[in-house]
Amino acid sequence: MKFEIARESLLKPLQQVIGAVERRQTLPALANVLIRATDHGLQLTATDLEIELRADVAVEVERPGETTVTARKLLDICRNLPTGASVGVELDGERVVVRSGRSRFTLVTLPPAEFPVVDEVQAQVEFQLGQAELKRAIDRIGFAMAQQDVRYYLNGLLFELAGDRLRTVATDGHRLSMCEIRTELPGAEGQQVIVPRKGVIELARLLDSDAEEPVTVRVGGNHIQVDIPGLRFTSKLIDGRFPDYTRVVPEGGAYEMRADRETLRQALARTSILSNEKYKGVRLALNGSGLSVQTHNPDQEEAEEEIEVEYAGEALEIGFNVVYLLDILGSIEGDTVQAQFNDSNSSCLITDVASDECRHVVMPMRL
Repeated sequence: MKFEIARESLLKPLQQVIGAVERRQTLPALANVLIRATDHGLQLTATDLEIELRADVAVEVERPGETTVTARKLLDICRNLPTGASVGVELDGERVVVRSGRSRFTLVTLPPAEFPVVDEVQAQVEFQLGQAELKRAIDRIGFAMAQQDVRYYLNGLLFELAGDRLRTVATDGHRLSMCEIRTELPGAEGQQVIVPRKGVIELARLLDSDAEEPVTVRVGGNHIQVDIPGLRFTSKLIDGRFPDYTRVVPEGGAYEMRADRETLRQALARTSILSNEKYKGVRLALNGSGLSVQTHNPDQEEAEEEIEVEYAGEALEIGFNVVYLLDILGSIEGDTVQAQFNDSNSSCLITDVASDECRHVVMPMRL
């Protein structure tokens, strides 16, 4: 194997696939990147057995071949070479020699046969979607995914596919967020798949909200695959049944509040400074004259702030985890938010007045 490539042309794909390389590995080959040089160009592949990232690079290959080298060392070498440098890579026996200018690096290799490759995805559903749309459907609700929950099916994002829409749902049992994109999904008949948390985070990192080219999504029995221009993302699916989220999403509420999103976010952020560090509770007191945001902590410290809101219902006090509210307000893009309540013991539905794409449900807490 032998080829020469511009530093930037090698650095970008390495940065793209490095997310699949764990720092602590039980299998030595998983710390490596598979380099496959063919007459058609270069393929760089990394995997942690749960997700696989493969980048394609257009380059003239002098001598085809394949090998694996330590991914982070190769990335660090490229990162520290001067901008515009030319990089020569050659397989010499059981070593890879990287040359650039007066620099020369010799890296140990592992046989390509030891590198695990994800099985080919047998697509049951295949469709195309704009990168920005898919990224938005992940970014705007991903914060609600559980982390290391014993209910393993919550440690990921639900993709629900119907013929005319894609719906993404995330919940950790205390809050739930869902986003719906209207699009044509031929062959989809209400399939549900759960993508693991790490896969969701990596996919969101790789998607470009400004890119015009669509992505191709393939959903199989055990994997989901997304073809981004120059890059292929493959992830295993969580084998579990997602809870019936429709039962916890209220259709509306007896009381409705509308507020300026940024004003409410800032008021919550300021009062949260004196909230209980463990429970992060904040009390919302609503009446005809506005909203009072209150909090206190075990040191007998208190914070209170009043803001103007639109509210015409009866006086109501309800407590929430302020982190959950701030996550939601940070994901909403519009200027005005709407919150619907039934009473102080029922869940709250929060939406963007300007868009009906996303809905957020938060359970109250006792204070």
